[in-house]
Formats: sequence, structure tokens, C-alpha cells
Amino acid sequence: AGGGVTCGVTPAGAAYCWGANGGGQLGNGTQINSTTPVAVSGGLTFAAVDPRGASSPCGVTTAGAAYCWGDNIYGELGTGTTSFSHTPVAVSGGHTFAGVSAGGYYATCGVTTAGAAYCWGLNNYGQLGNGTQINSTTPVAVSGGLTFATVSAGFYAACGVTTAGAAYCWGDNSYGALGTGTTSFSLTPVAVSGGLTFAGVSAGEYSACGVTTAHAAYCWGLNPYGGLGNGTTTNSSTPVAVSGGLTLATVSTEYQSACGVTPAGAAYCWGSNSVGQLGNGTTTDSPTPVAVW
Repeated sequence: AGGGVTCGVTPAGAAYCWGANGGGQLGNGTQINSTTPVAVSGGLTFAAVDPRGASSPCGVTTAGAAYCWGDNIYGELGTGTTSFSHTPVAVSGGHTFAGVSAGGYYATCGVTTAGAAYCWGLNNYGQLGNGTQINSTTPVAVSGGLTFATVSAGFYAACGVTTAGAAYCWGDNSYGALGTGTTSFSLTPVAVSGGLTFAGVSAGEYSACGVTTAHAAYCWGLNPYGGLGNGTTTNSSTPVAVSGGLTLATVSTEYQSACGVTPAGAAYCWGSNSVGQLGNGTTTDSPTPVAVW
């Protein structure tokens, strides 16, 4: 979920969204909020949809075409314009994407089936990763010539994992969210410290978390509510192990909280819990993982 919106894809590839719709982020051609799922217009067959964009979800079809919809203030729909769209519009460039990640703050990134990363939208902190701070309404190649397996657009930074399992991040690093051991910003990808082999990394708000190929979770960056999951509220500019020794298959980072899912499907969350986002029946923050009820 993102920007008050949740989306899902049926086994047949139909996308549905529900929640806030002030910017057309439900993709059904209206600006009417919906408390129940509404079909995303266009009859597209999606492999996946990511609603994490503040108000501009994106999806990839089974044929590898990327589509986005909703707000387009900085070109985060990737269409070459800043015109909003209440229905899905094709991302420019003709790329065949394996996945697309709608960031939390007006930027989007994707990785092609050939392993090339592209980003578009707002670039005030270098979160497009192309060595500039110039916004782009169309996809621009992330610098460095790396071959990525996955990419995750966060709020002010982005991260990716190469096919060899190395994590790289770029953009804002005010609180160590790039994981480099410093707080120096980078307009191009820099390696996350620690030599860990990651299966995936999720960039959030001033922090990031990843899960290794051995199913161990690590987080780094800002930590005022325990979002790094290591039992403290101390920031860390390098990866720290999430407490509890959990075996996790995936991890997702959001607004100063994170959640992971075990291979057996059990969910755990940690960090900020001001509106009950940890799912444990309380609104008490937790600096270590708690089981979702």
C-alpha cells in the first residue's frame, strides 16, 4: 500500500485498487475514493502492481510493458509529460521490464529483463541514479553499468540488488540510508557495506532493509522508532541484523517501519506503530519484530 492506496492483481492478471483517489490513483478513470476494490481501467494483463508511489501506482504487464497512473507532478508516470492520468498510461522508451517500483515520493524505478535499471520523476537528491539532480519525465539509465536483478525506489533514495547479490543504493543519505558507512549523498550507485549477499532490498523513508540469500534480514539508516529492528533506536549507516534470528523470504520497508514474511507465510513487523501498522493489535512501537496477528 502507498499514499492511502492498496492494489492487487488477480491470478488472471486483472488489477484492482482501493482507498484514496484524489489524484486518480485507483486507475479507474475517476477521482472518487473507494472502500472496496475497483478494477483498473484498460483491460491490461498485469504480472504485478506496486502502489507504493505517494499517489501514482505502476504495474508491469505479463509482456513486460510498464504502465503508471495518478499524479504526475514531476514526471513520475514516465510518459514524457507532467499531465496527470486517471487511467494507466504506458511508460516511454519501449523497455521490457521485469519489475517496476513506485517510490514513496514522486520517483519510480524499474529493471529490464536484461538487468538494466532505469528511473524517472523527481531527482532533487539524485534518486534517479544517473549522476544528475535533474528531474526526468522519461526513464533514464542508472549509471554504473551494473546488472540488476531487482530495484526498489524509496522516498528520497533507491536501492538495487545485482544478479550476483550485491546491494547498491543512491540518492539521499542524510541518515545513512545508502548503507555505505557515511552520510554522504551519491548521485550514482554505491555499494552497501558489509559484503552481504542479498536476495532483495527495499528502500523506505530514510532507511532500507534487505534479506540475504540465507534468509537473514538487515536494515540501515534512520531509526527513531526502532525501524531497523535491532532492539535500539540508534541510527546506523551500515547494515545491522534484525533481532530474533527470523528466517525471512522477503522484507518491505515503509514509513519508519518494516515487515517481513517467512517462507512459511508468517508475517512480522517492527518500528513505528502509531496507527497500528505493525498489525499486532497495539499502537506501541517495537524495535524488534512482532508477529502480525
